[in-house]
Amino acid sequence: METFSQGFDRAPSGRVLFVTGATSGIGEATARMAVADGWSVVVTGRRADRVAALVESLGVAGLVFDVRDREATAAALATVPEAWVPDVLVNNAGLAVGLGPVDAGVYEDWDRMVDTNVKGLLNVSREWLPRMKAGARVINVGSVAGKQAYPGGAVYNASKFAVEGLTQAMRMDLLPRGIQVGQVSPGAVETEFSNVRFKGDDAAADAVYDGFEPLRAADVADAILYMASRPAHVCIHDVWIMPAAQASAYHLNRASK
Repeated sequence: METFSQGFDRAPSGRVLFVTGATSGIGEATARMAVADGWSVVVTGRRADRVAALVESLGVAGLVFDVRDREATAAALATVPEAWVPDVLVNNAGLAVGLGPVDAGVYEDWDRMVDTNVKGLLNVSREWLPRMKAGARVINVGSVAGKQAYPGGAVYNASKFAVEGLTQAMRMDLLPRGIQVGQVSPGAVETEFSNVRFKGDDAAADAVYDGFEPLRAADVADAILYMASRPAHVCIHDVWIMPAAQASAYHLNRASK
């Protein structure tokens, strides 16, 4: 896998926001919105071409590594100068793969979800947290799938329920250090998420959003930036954000569009 580190040769001009999985969807929208709001941003991802494009177009710093790879994560973050240690860490990297019953599950898909959604979050957090200071914030991107299970989503549900539990425990562990921990939990968001889940089947991915208007990546990014920019005495524990047409993981008004 190609790796690189870019943009750290200059001092940050504002508070630093570090976002994983920034090459598409919610992560990219968060990076773009943060830059527009005056943050100094570090974007990360596995796709070197997309990270490089964001570095060039947005003037951000960038790192290429796979959050699933503990050694690569540690090595990449160790290259970041002290001035770029995040004031806000957004653990966004995550995915769902497959939508079938647990008794027909694909081991490779299970590993990919657990390694990214749970271990990846832990890998990045463990490397950054010892360097983060009082007043810093961690925002984990969870999901409605971490609050309500649904058929066909067993392992994805398990991984996002883990994010829910980790967020709560991290908040307690880091309270004495003055580091806040929150979570944003979206419902249906139209990004590359469903295309990845259905392994490139565009028709199946598009059908997920038939008949209603889903959230956009920018809607979730707006919630993340709201959490990131609260006064120091305010900690938003969880923002559960849904399309107007969605009442739960199971209830969608597909006649609303």
